[in-house]
Amino acid sequence: MIVAENLHSSTEQNLILETLQMTRLANGEAEISHHKSNNEVFGKDASTDDVNGNTLPDVSSKKAGQQKEMTFQDVYNQDLDDEDDDSDWEPLQKNVELVKWFCTNCTMVNLGDVNCDICGEHRESGILRHGFLASPLLPDSGLTEIDSDIRERHKDTGSQDSASNSSTAVGFDERMLLHSEIQLTSHPHPERPDRIRAIAASLATAGIFPGRCYPIPAREITREELQMVHSLEHVEAVDLTGHMFSSYFTPDTYANEHSARAARLAAGLCADLASAIVSGRTKNGFALVRPPGHHAGIKQAMGFCLHNNAAVAALAAQVSGAKKVLIVDWDVHHGNGTQEIFEQNKSVLYISLHRHEGGKFYPGTGAADEVGTMGAEGYCVNVPWSRGGVGDNDYVFAFQHVVLPIASAFAPDFTIISAGFDAARGDPLGCCDVTPAGYAKMTDMLTDLCGGKLLVILEGGYNLRSISSSATSVIKVLLGESPGCELDNTSPSRSGLQTVLEVLKIQSNYWPVLASNFMKLQSQARMHSIENKRKQIEKKRRAVTPMWWKWGRKGLLYHFLNGQNRHAYVKRKGV
Repeated sequence: MIVAENLHSSTEQNLILETLQMTRLANGEAEISHHKSNNEVFGKDASTDDVNGNTLPDVSSKKAGQQKEMTFQDVYNQDLDDEDDDSDWEPLQKNVELVKWFCTNCTMVNLGDVNCDICGEHRESGILRHGFLASPLLPDSGLTEIDSDIRERHKDTGSQDSASNSSTAVGFDERMLLHSEIQLTSHPHPERPDRIRAIAASLATAGIFPGRCYPIPAREITREELQMVHSLEHVEAVDLTGHMFSSYFTPDTYANEHSARAARLAAGLCADLASAIVSGRTKNGFALVRPPGHHAGIKQAMGFCLHNNAAVAALAAQVSGAKKVLIVDWDVHHGNGTQEIFEQNKSVLYISLHRHEGGKFYPGTGAADEVGTMGAEGYCVNVPWSRGGVGDNDYVFAFQHVVLPIASAFAPDFTIISAGFDAARGDPLGCCDVTPAGYAKMTDMLTDLCGGKLLVILEGGYNLRSISSSATSVIKVLLGESPGCELDNTSPSRSGLQTVLEVLKIQSNYWPVLASNFMKLQSQARMHSIENKRKQIEKKRRAVTPMWWKWGRKGLLYHFLNGQNRHAYVKRKGV
């Protein structure tokens, strides 16, 4: 019996083992079939590839044989999980490498996409070939049909005003393009050769220069002329960089072996343009120059600036016969260098409109109470904006109530605009909102002074599309065209009005012509403030008293909180 029982037990054990083996084989075949179907779907055979593309042997059947025993419940759950989670069905994806690139237009860093995340400019934009007339959203493939129409229209407009009889001169020399940062950094320097490249491309595409404007020959400013503005030590320090491959005056003010010559060329062009305008050989001019200059002081280079081009031009104008020179600086940064050079000089009136924000915005100078020194009080006029985002209305309003009244009282013989376009919409450093139409309007407002003897000198501006479109609009005004839109009836922002009032209060001590403007605007501001407070109080009352109180048992409380007469309410209720 024992033997029989043992045989019976062994027979049962054999049957169980055979059943389990068949189960394992079935599971293995199912798994093999599963992988095979996947590979057929994705165009592969039963073998798999590793991440390096090497073929791996099919191990599914081996794994099937090595699986632990599973109950039917386990098998069911596994199949259910596989149906719900299809992550295993995804094919192997190759790693996509994100390409890091810097926008040509605004220099901001981008990853992957072909259009800039900040300004929308295409990675292969044609802005350096066609200026702002190139499409910002498409790669450079020549001018679009619309751009071609614009170009032809510009040329038709300028056909009556060829360079031979033009009254507008442009100062430009390609050697200024050689001034660039040599040292590799994590981000392109905003003051780069592409700035004047884009403006030149815009003018050429529009048929303005060459075309409607004529060039003046370039020359390097002499050391003697520079020493009328700067100290000998400063002049020698800049010249010394011509013997260095790369150097820095400040962490953001670079130089290479070509920078000293570029700075001398820029200053020389500005001086010669000023002399030509004052002497009557040309009516007005535009200095398409770099490096910029209005931060360069008597003894120091800073803020991307090496020599002060506007100061050199002002003194050259006086040498040519201009007794009084007006400098209007609309760069978004205060021209601390220009102010330092002329703050004791009553023959040069310096007016600057810039972001200040209590001295927190670079370079920190230019408060409204900085008015000049040593008997020249009132000959430095600063309009310090208290925030970013300042646009056309605030600038034109300041021109109407501060700039033009003081300039008219000063009666200059020659006007210089330190034309930084970094307050333009889209500029990565200025973060303001002035449009090309706004710059054109401000230029037009200054052309009536001193018989239109006006020199515009490029300062800052770091969005290529903004500076090229703005510079083109300004030059078209110099050529006699209308600004294109009316901005006469402008309402300033609340902060802009406060800034103008602050300036008028201080400068009216030196310019009596401002007194009437100050009293008028102060009265308007007071009424505006009262009206705003009234609206705010009404808004708060409506917020704390629900409307349905008006018709319920709390009607008396509602009318009381909303400032209505209690007796009138009682009378209406018939009490």
